[in-house]
Amino acid sequence: MDPNLITTTQAAVDPVFMFIFGACLVLLVGITAVMVWFSFRYRRSREPEPTSQADGNLWLEIVWTVFPTILVMAMFYYGWAGYLALRNVPKGALEVTATARMWSWSFAYPNGRTSPKLYVPAGKPVKVDLVSTDVLHGFYLPAFRVKRDVVPGMKNYAWFVATKPGSYDLFCSQYCGTGHSAMITTVEALPEAEFSAWLNRKEQGETEHPGKELLEKHGCLGCHSLDGSPMAGPTLKGIWGRSVTVLTVGVERTLTVDDAYLRRSILEPKADIVKGFPPVMPALPLKDAELTTIIDFLKSGGSTPPKRDGTKLAREKGCLGCHSLDGSKMVGPTFKGLYRSTIKVVRDGKPVTVTVDDAYLKESIRKPKAAIVEGFPPIMPDYPDLTDDDVKALVEFIEEIR
Repeated sequence: MDPNLITTTQAAVDPVFMFIFGACLVLLVGITAVMVWFSFRYRRSREPEPTSQADGNLWLEIVWTVFPTILVMAMFYYGWAGYLALRNVPKGALEVTATARMWSWSFAYPNGRTSPKLYVPAGKPVKVDLVSTDVLHGFYLPAFRVKRDVVPGMKNYAWFVATKPGSYDLFCSQYCGTGHSAMITTVEALPEAEFSAWLNRKEQGETEHPGKELLEKHGCLGCHSLDGSPMAGPTLKGIWGRSVTVLTVGVERTLTVDDAYLRRSILEPKADIVKGFPPVMPALPLKDAELTTIIDFLKSGGSTPPKRDGTKLAREKGCLGCHSLDGSKMVGPTFKGLYRSTIKVVRDGKPVTVTVDDAYLKESIRKPKAAIVEGFPPIMPDYPDLTDDDVKALVEFIEEIR
């Protein structure tokens, strides 16, 4: 078995399993047959007294020493070759980051798109970087013979190839709390064209940013690309926060692209010339509102954020694994009737009574350890990736559950 010739994880695991299973089956049948034959051939009624005086057999001892050694070494070779294949990611693999938390999965793609399901192109290798935000989890794909631990603070990864389109189960294989059994999602393998369309499709409610229209209107995109390709001027892709080397009155210095730098570069393009590019950009007669819109576009990456769906967020972030919607008791307080209710919490070690309003809900989402509801464990994790719009959508979602 050559690890470099293995193109799927199934091809790495299945032959090893079948070899070991086959060897065990042969040994089971052989040993059982010999035991039965010896029991019949040398039964007491037939041979009441031993007839052989042999006290050893050199060739028999050689066979039962060499044969198991060869078998074990063969198992080791196939197992090691399979392990190397599982750790060597094929070139050109799509890289996705899987974030595990109690008790949900979230998958982030290189273009910034996220999904609670793992969408992959059929027939193409996929590398999954594994991240845990709280406790030990397990990334388990039985259809692809993949199972890797997801350990907080430790870098780990897995790869696989979905050879044909379909839906495949993805489980957490490590007990991670009371909601462990619900930590299930799927791998959705799509034909390559469908996957590409899904990956680049804008989310519902997302529209083209007016800043892009202004860039097109003033001819900016004739010199600056949006996809990273080289043109007459620096690309605008990922420009916000980037470090650039510029020449200011002939003096070389390094700056970080921020609001002030962009305003100066648009209104006074000769003030800071990016090293390696000609000083050919003209000054643009933009109104302050237009300038702000363009800078907002460059900050956001080019899209107007859609209105966030609180229900969808609650499912994606695993909120409903701890908080019920029907009043039943779970790990955390039920969302039903929570808004405007009076509850007892422990704040700074002291019990206090609070009324659940917008401010309390926002604090509970942003700082879940600030006020712990009496009778419930303080296990809710932080969600630093939530934007203000996300938090607002979640609060509105909770308010509507009466």
